[in-house]
This record gives sequence, C-alpha cells and structure tokens, in this order.
Amino acid sequence: MTGGFEAAGDLATGGLIGRAFEPPAGEVVHGAHGEGLCLNCGTALKGEFCYRCGQTAHVHRTLSSIVHDLLHGVWHFEGKIWSTLPMLFTRPGELTRRYIAGERARFVSPLALFLFSVFLMVATFETIGGPIGGDNAKVRRNGSEFNVKGIAAALAEAEAQQKTLEAQRAAIVAKHGDTEAIDDKLESLRSDIGGLRTASAVTTGKIEDVKLSSKVHTGIDSIDHRIDYAIKEPKLFLYKLQSSAYKYSWALIPISIPFIWLLFPFRRDVGPYDHAIFAIYSLSAMTMGAVGLSLAKVIGLPGGMIATVFTAGPPLHMYKQLRGAYGIGRFGAIWRTIALLVFALVAGLIFFIVILGLIA
Repeated sequence: MTGGFEAAGDLATGGLIGRAFEPPAGEVVHGAHGEGLCLNCGTALKGEFCYRCGQTAHVHRTLSSIVHDLLHGVWHFEGKIWSTLPMLFTRPGELTRRYIAGERARFVSPLALFLFSVFLMVATFETIGGPIGGDNAKVRRNGSEFNVKGIAAALAEAEAQQKTLEAQRAAIVAKHGDTEAIDDKLESLRSDIGGLRTASAVTTGKIEDVKLSSKVHTGIDSIDHRIDYAIKEPKLFLYKLQSSAYKYSWALIPISIPFIWLLFPFRRDVGPYDHAIFAIYSLSAMTMGAVGLSLAKVIGLPGGMIATVFTAGPPLHMYKQLRGAYGIGRFGAIWRTIALLVFALVAGLIFFIVILGLIA
C-alpha cells in the first residue's frame, strides 16, 4: 500500500515538474476575460493573456482549481501530450525535426516530456516492477530452461542431491575408501547450486542475496573501496544506486550530445541544440517504452514478445529518428544507428561511473 502511494506521488510530481518546464503556448483557459489589469504585473489586459508577462486574465481561487491544476499537469500538458506521444513512437524523426523547426506550441517540450517520463518510470517500477524479471524470468542450466518456480525446484533438488552425496562420502570415508570420484561430483554440484542461487536472486530481484567474494583487488584504491562497500552493504548500495540514477538521469543528456555530434561532424546545418533535442526525445521514448513493456508484462504478454521488443525496439526507433530528423538516406541511417548503439553503451557506462562516484 505504501509503495502505491509513493508511486502515485512520483507520478504527480513528474507531471508538475514537467508542467513547470512546459511553455504555456497553445493553452486554452476557460472563463478568461480581457478586462482590467493583470494581477501579476499590473499591465492593462487586451485579451485572455497578459501580453507582457503571459499570465492568464482569469485567476481561480477555489480548492477545486488546485485539484484541476494537479490533474491537468499530470495527464494533459495542455492537451499537447496526445499529439506528441503517438509521433514519439511512430514518427520520432518528424517530431524532432518539426520541434526544432519551430512548432513549439503544438508539441510537449522535450525536457518536460523527459522529466515526466522519468518520474512515470519510477512510479511504474515501484508499483509493478520492470519489464525484465519476475515470474516469467528464465535461466538456462545444463541445456534446460527454468523460470522462477523452476529455478526454486531445481535448487531444492540439487541441495537434496548434495546431502545424499555428502552422506555417501561420509560412509566411504568411514570404510577408508577412495573419495576422488564422489568429490568431483560434489564439486560440480556445488558449482551448480551456486549458479542456481545467483539466478534465483537475480530473477526475483533480490540482488542483495548474491554472495560475492570480498577479496577484490583492481589495483585502483577508489574502485576497490566502492566494490568493498557494495559487497558489505548490498541493500544500501543498491538503494543509493537506484535513487541516484533517477535523480541524475538528466546527466545522460550532456553525456550523449558529443557522441551524436560525432555522427555528423561536417554538417553545418545542425548544431548542439539539434543534437540535444534529438537526445532528449530519444531518451524519453526509451524510458516510456520501458514503462509500456512493464505494463505489457503485467497484462500477460508473452515473455518472448517482450524480450523481442526490448531488444529490437531501440535500434528501430533510433533508425527512424535519425533518418527523419536529419534527412539522411537508408544507408546513412543504418551505419549511424549501429554507431549510435555503441555510443549509447559507452554513454551508459560513463553515466554509471559518474553515479558510482557519487554514492560511495
């Protein structure tokens, strides 16, 4: 119940923060009038908005207006969200190009959409979990595939077999027999049990249950310190890692811009602003796509289909956005998509290193 309230709070906060960054152009205010002076700056009104500061002519002073502003901020973004989201997934290149060209009042601004998508992802993951993992998560062992319940059953079977072999070994030792063969079986079985325990912890989301060696020496003291901290306090480390990743997710934008520039180093008709809009819309699409897949998992979409979309969706979206936003051909979009996938991995690694440096 507490998680649900926290998720709702994150969602509302995301809408309000997105609303704060969203330009007011294109809004329609019901009941506005154009008489008298602006209540904000005192300028004589000549319409529904003050031409000097932009405040609406009519200002509500009721409790219902507070609720209206909250719901309006969370769900509507002045109605522009419904014209933005379909294009974000079906025609991302056209959306990017048109926003850069000047159609700012028609679409939700990239930064507002990005902030809202991040908070929406937080709310979704806290409520129902992410798109990967859960009861549908699977792992392979000795050529066989197991889901969460199958992993638990296989682990119980392996542990029972271990007890049987240990009893047999004790009997052999009592008779002063050779234990080499049974020792080999026990060593192999213990390795399998360790793998199954790790798989169980990962697929159920209990990463803190994974047993790691505390003797890690990379040769770099700062990295060794952080690894040691993660091993000693896994729950606290993972909590700090998750919260910091959400809090500093905006850092992916400046990290991504130089890599996008490398795709078009000799293009004089595009600049850093164009690359920034491209990056923000792309990050927003990936974030909201993860939310959509999480919902799809809850309603029972097959795990294989979710995995396919999770794997093939980002490259396809990048291809369409590159081709539409920068007006390039198929070949140019294909090789740039491949390069962008590599750059995305590098940018993600840089982001992880930055976050790692902040939390320990």
